[in-house]
Amino acid sequence: MLPTPRSDLTPNTLEYETLPKVKPTGFREYDARWVFEQEINLMGIQALGAGLGTLIHELGKKPQIVVGHDYRSYSASIKQALMVGLMGAGIEVHDIGLALSPVAYFAQFELDIPCVAMVTASHNENGWTGVKMGVNAPLTFGPEEMGRLKQIVLNGQSKSRDGGRYKYVDGLRQRYIEDICEAVSFTRKMKVIAACGNGTAGAFAPEALARIGLEVVPMDAELDHTFPRYNPNPEDMEMLHAMHIAVKEHGADVALGFDGDGDRCGVVDNEGEEIFADKIGVMLARDLSAQHSGAIFVADVKSTGLFMTDPVLLENGATTKYWKTGHSYIKRYSHEIGALAGFEKSGHFFFNAPYGRGYDDGLVAAIAILNMLDRNPDKSLADLRRDLPITYQSPTMSPHCADEIKYDVIDKIVKHFADHTAAGGNLIGQSIRDVNTVNGVRITVEDGTWGLVRASSNKPELVVVVESPVSEENRTAMFREIEKVLSRHPEIGEFNQKI
Repeated sequence: MLPTPRSDLTPNTLEYETLPKVKPTGFREYDARWVFEQEINLMGIQALGAGLGTLIHELGKKPQIVVGHDYRSYSASIKQALMVGLMGAGIEVHDIGLALSPVAYFAQFELDIPCVAMVTASHNENGWTGVKMGVNAPLTFGPEEMGRLKQIVLNGQSKSRDGGRYKYVDGLRQRYIEDICEAVSFTRKMKVIAACGNGTAGAFAPEALARIGLEVVPMDAELDHTFPRYNPNPEDMEMLHAMHIAVKEHGADVALGFDGDGDRCGVVDNEGEEIFADKIGVMLARDLSAQHSGAIFVADVKSTGLFMTDPVLLENGATTKYWKTGHSYIKRYSHEIGALAGFEKSGHFFFNAPYGRGYDDGLVAAIAILNMLDRNPDKSLADLRRDLPITYQSPTMSPHCADEIKYDVIDKIVKHFADHTAAGGNLIGQSIRDVNTVNGVRITVEDGTWGLVRASSNKPELVVVVESPVSEENRTAMFREIEKVLSRHPEIGEFNQKI
């Protein structure tokens, strides 16, 4: 096997070309993610593959794996290095080529292969790379598996084995498109903007949406790994604003935006209004709970409080559980409790049977949204948005905080709010109703106004969200309370957005 990885190697040196470089912080809660060349080199990726192969054997899984890559200039090279490491560890690699993450997850079912490794940095900026991994479809790694993988790789514990080989699997793109389009039809005619941000979804989304009978207006669907207009991130206001312009220009019923690896979906309605994905989740929960009595849903802690208070959901007998932010967490928890669907504010949607296989898929989410519109032929998406109770919500704010210290910082912030609550303190002049510490701290006051602070799972950042069901003034007041606490920690950078 390769030498034990190091984190102190400098590019364009002899050591960098002969030793694996792996920065330890790249092993995150449920994904692996690094800045390529600065934090990991190709030999480091090979060491990652060898470690993953070793872990697959250690877990007693069938030594076969689906491997795909997203559309970035360096992703194919990274996938090649990863596959070399996997084969050296005795794994049979099934290469599905350029793919969306949900195509790789679909391939696990389609090919009856238990393990997956998808080379993608998702919505991160160019320069980032990473791998989404799992050994038990539809689930992906959580902290326990990532912790063991980190230990294997960084301590040089990978084991060479015979039996590794390579197979290229052709045609998964078409098989995937046929699968998600099967039995989908609409009674109303709809015009849809398919916004792809020049990422991988451009090779999938416009064709799939056209196949189910929609009038499709492709937007930035040409593959271009420089991402010339904006990063393919449907939670980013720059992409949402471009979708807003396109909806107005083309008179579309909806704009659907997909991130760099196609597992997320962002939405702009027919009036050009950006609808955050948690509000779309409430709309979908309304629609699905009307068809399934006693439906259970999962929402991440960044999501709107409407999941608990919406009168339609309450009337339908729906139950929602708030859980840790992160595609792996929501996917796993939805699976464990038998939820009909799970929702993340970032745009990950998880549909279990009969609507999906449990993994996050931006196109499956798009079809669910379109089915909801089809079941409401007399209403536009803007009408459905206006049907929701009004809340005053912030965008997701992401002040910088280094990976090495962000969890310690969050622990201190959680302790501050817990101590403040225990001492009978209040916020924005109100008593504190609830303190949820399942993932950072989400603190709610008497009128339902809440604020969240947590560590980002994928980047050197914190995550801050605030919402009030009462007024913009209370939302802003909650933000000021959080800002005041964060300002006591100089290691936290400035907010990239103000409200």
